[in-house]
Amino acid sequence: MAVKIFFPTCCSSAENGLLIGRWMEEHQSAVVLAILHFPFIPGNVKRYLGHLEQVTGQSLSVLGTWSNSKAEKNEQMENFLGDLSSIFTHRPWLRMAREASSKFWDCRIEGQGDGADVEMVLVYYDQRKLMLSELHNVAEHSEIATVFDTVARNRTLFARDKYDEGPVKLTHWQSEGVEASIIVELCKQASVPVCVFLSFLLSLITYVTRILGGKPLSFLWNKLSVCEQLGKRLDSLRLISSSKRAQDHNLFMRKANTFVSLLLDVVLGVVLMSWLYRGNHIGQLADALIPVADHVALELQGLLQWLMGAPAGLKMNRALDEVLGRFFMYHIHLWISYIRLMSPFIEVILWYIGLSACLGLSVALSILSDIIALLTFHIYCFYVYGARLYCLKVHGLASLWRLFRGKKWNVLRQRVDSCSYDLDQLFLGTLLFTILLFLLPTTALYYLVFTLLRLLVVLVQGVIQMIINLLNSLPLYALVLRLCRSYRLAAGVKFRMLLQEEGKCLRLLMQINPLPYGKVLQQYKIPSGKFDPKDSWGSLCKKLFIGELIYPWRQERDKQD
Repeated sequence: MAVKIFFPTCCSSAENGLLIGRWMEEHQSAVVLAILHFPFIPGNVKRYLGHLEQVTGQSLSVLGTWSNSKAEKNEQMENFLGDLSSIFTHRPWLRMAREASSKFWDCRIEGQGDGADVEMVLVYYDQRKLMLSELHNVAEHSEIATVFDTVARNRTLFARDKYDEGPVKLTHWQSEGVEASIIVELCKQASVPVCVFLSFLLSLITYVTRILGGKPLSFLWNKLSVCEQLGKRLDSLRLISSSKRAQDHNLFMRKANTFVSLLLDVVLGVVLMSWLYRGNHIGQLADALIPVADHVALELQGLLQWLMGAPAGLKMNRALDEVLGRFFMYHIHLWISYIRLMSPFIEVILWYIGLSACLGLSVALSILSDIIALLTFHIYCFYVYGARLYCLKVHGLASLWRLFRGKKWNVLRQRVDSCSYDLDQLFLGTLLFTILLFLLPTTALYYLVFTLLRLLVVLVQGVIQMIINLLNSLPLYALVLRLCRSYRLAAGVKFRMLLQEEGKCLRLLMQINPLPYGKVLQQYKIPSGKFDPKDSWGSLCKKLFIGELIYPWRQERDKQD
């Protein structure tokens, strides 16, 4: 039988004393947490261990004795350490001894009732790293998970150092002095009033939003990207400013990732705002915006004139072609008049929009996406008109095709049923089918051209939306933690065999395997499902073929005309 002893490397040079830790009966192993030094009163030691058990919820005990002989062996000290097993009645009882300037220790175990041969395995571990790390992808009640949990839950034990005046003196990873930072403590103290102020401000904003949340504002809130992004930022601020302490590691990491993401977003937004207002870049953008809009309108006019002729040598229905061309040309004239009317105010509008970059780069990009949608609103109108007309003809042809086959669509049962038609109905259906069939190529060509233009605009908005989604969901804190302190995110452990000597116990060094970067992104990605595409490629192609409107970055409940 093998008994594993997990021993902290920080206690290797400690003075003589008692081994304080936890015995794991189900795994036949012991976790040494600290060494308690002389002098001590056994009653005080037992009371201190009882207090730790109440705080941590784990049963700690005196596992055995530790002897560090820096000179020749002291027989009296050895006998005294051996007699301590009668005062502290934990079984089994460990006796560990280190000789002067020797790497190999004597490890013995006493009190094993079965009398079987026991092989001792000494496993060294870094106590600080184990306490601060979070273990992933390991069974909850495995031996390694139990060791990590034991070390992590005994922070109270590690809070005592050599400067504490108390009944016991301990050696552990920070017994020389508790790690602390004045800056961290000041930030903790300042975070309380800041969180209270943010909570009050957010509740006030929520109250005002509910009062003004009528139909016009709710419509804009659902349609504009900047409103959705501001709503997401409000949710992030609510999460960060919550006065409740994070109950588990996942919630803490979500808060930290959200805070770092929000901070980086604001910093990038401020950098963008400083660039816009330095060197009169806003004026340059305003001067370039109107010519670009005019150029797009002129190109659309040229495209419509090409469609009204003989596009690619195709023979179109002249009457329908003229009607559709003039109809769309009229919309372009309206759009040019609208741009001319707004041109004196473009620079002022952009100046005030530039101030919104202080709220974050994602907010500025959302405004850019909305500006593109407004500047291409005429293209969207063309697409909707063409899609509706094309969809009407496709559904009409499908219905009339069922009429020829003696079928009809049952609306109540949502299926195709058999039906008998008289001669007049069949004659009228034949006329309508012929008219729709010969008018379909003209409508399909307009629909194809304007759908391609719409997809081009959607592609540009999709790239912007991907950048926004990346800023919102990237777990920056977890990535920096993985880069700088990889042991904080542990995927498991590995054991390295140390130099061995015949007759001595097996010595292993336990090291932490860091979590891979892909797993870090998958585990700690900030949820942002509002902009995830819900349609597959097959569903998208089907909608394009039958003429249904596409909204790639909207949920099903938002897909309204």
